[in-house]
Amino acid sequence: MTAAVAIPPAMPLSQLEATLKRVRENAATFAKTSLDERIAFLRQLRDGYLSVAEASVRLACAYKGVAFDSPASGEEWLSGPMITLRVLRLTEWALGEVKQYGAPRITEKMIRELPDGRLAIKAFPADAMDAALLAKHVGENYMEPHVTRASLKEHQAASYRKPHDGRLCLVLGAGNVNAIPPTDVVSKMFVEGTVCVLKMNPVNAYLGPLIEQAFAPLVARGFFAVVYGGADEGGFLVNHPAVDEVHITGSDKTHDFMVWGPPGPERDARKARNEPLLKKDISSELGNISPVIVVPGPWDQASLDFQARNTAGMVCNNASFNCTAAKLVVTSRGWAQRQAFLDSLGRSMATGGVPQAYYPGAEQRWKALVEGRPNVKVIGDARPGELPYALIADVDRAKKDDAIFTTEPWCTVISETALEASAVPQFCDEVTAFLNDGVWGTLAANVLVHPETLKDAASAEAVERMVRTLRYGTVAINTWSGAVFGIGSSPWGGHPSTTLRDIQSGRGWVHNTLLLDGIEKFVLRAPAKTFPIAPWFPGHRTQHLLGRRLTNFEYAPSWLKIPGIAAAALRG
Repeated sequence: MTAAVAIPPAMPLSQLEATLKRVRENAATFAKTSLDERIAFLRQLRDGYLSVAEASVRLACAYKGVAFDSPASGEEWLSGPMITLRVLRLTEWALGEVKQYGAPRITEKMIRELPDGRLAIKAFPADAMDAALLAKHVGENYMEPHVTRASLKEHQAASYRKPHDGRLCLVLGAGNVNAIPPTDVVSKMFVEGTVCVLKMNPVNAYLGPLIEQAFAPLVARGFFAVVYGGADEGGFLVNHPAVDEVHITGSDKTHDFMVWGPPGPERDARKARNEPLLKKDISSELGNISPVIVVPGPWDQASLDFQARNTAGMVCNNASFNCTAAKLVVTSRGWAQRQAFLDSLGRSMATGGVPQAYYPGAEQRWKALVEGRPNVKVIGDARPGELPYALIADVDRAKKDDAIFTTEPWCTVISETALEASAVPQFCDEVTAFLNDGVWGTLAANVLVHPETLKDAASAEAVERMVRTLRYGTVAINTWSGAVFGIGSSPWGGHPSTTLRDIQSGRGWVHNTLLLDGIEKFVLRAPAKTFPIAPWFPGHRTQHLLGRRLTNFEYAPSWLKIPGIAAAALRG
């Protein structure tokens, strides 16, 4: 961290009060804005965010101790302005579809029926340029059983079919990924129709003035504001009568404190009676112990090393401070290549460098999980302020209360546990039961499966059954679930089976530019080996060039920009 990064101070309660009053007074006006006005706002916001893109990347790099001109700075381009601009652009497209057709068009070619009778609706690629940039990647929304072909239009664009009279949503911004606060606001304002007050997380509060600058047209109309502070200011805002609803991206502990009160007998009694202290609607995305399921199969060494590097990228990206960072590898004990995969994973993680532990409490969490454990491989030599990676192998899954299975690490730790089943059908069924019932979190899971495995009918059926029945809001096959966060047309959130009393990874969706409700999960499929490598792979040599070019592309897509993107990707 560097003193060059200015952190806005907490606001006095009187200023927070005045801000809430001003935005709440304009909620009804925003609710009545036309689609043309909203589309114009989104276009202005896209211009605004491009104008602050480089400044936001420079600040993030300075805060996290990353050289701006290094390949590692590409993470900040990709996880900040690139995703934000994509969500703004696709949301603008969605509202254009609402204006013309009542909802984004879903053609018959985009719909297929799953073996259990439910619908799968393709959302990615959204167009031919998407298909060129991520070749052979296909993403589908798996819908809940009550959504049928006949009723599909009734499950789109709900806030435009049945608009409310004006609501204020308090958005409690995430501190780890810089696209989260602005895209959460875009989802709440332009998908759900609320005005918003965004409270920045103290970890990335430095970004707040740039969001205000980019969203200046909304600020000028009193439809949006950015505020600052910690837990006390957050508590004041959450409980203020001007706030109609809350959206939080953060910790389940923070969520439960707001909803149920401080831990203790009174909270337990309230939960037993299902009487939350917070009576307002609350949506949330609260993290995950993200699993990587390695389906046993005949992996050749090149594909094995590729997927080990892919998994290492899921760990190393953003110093592992991602809610979708890989945290638990699940293998088969009888799989002959199990140790080879773990060895390759360790080598790949070593190429990522030792990151700065910029998120508060990381060192304490690391020590609590690692110290005194067997089978720990520490990767990298850390200097003060940094944390090495730790790979913990062969964790005993019979110890159900082990923190490995119950607590999100939120630091540079990944673990591995092995199931006894060796045959693919039995392994898939066993891993589904284990993850659904024995591992905390419902946000995202990753599945690695060799194409030869899928040529066997029984194995293919078992893998598909596992994908359908895993209780996660995202399942990514042979790629990282974190990519789904960036797709924009895909929904992002925890599995809808959660409740306020057992919130897990949260409830509700953001992004989702097909404007769907009744979603059960999003499934993204990719080849077992692709070229060029994904930008999150450790040691990517041109990630910074790729990130900047993709940011400019998402602002204004053009076939003319794709050769430059391809050139940067191919040199990675």
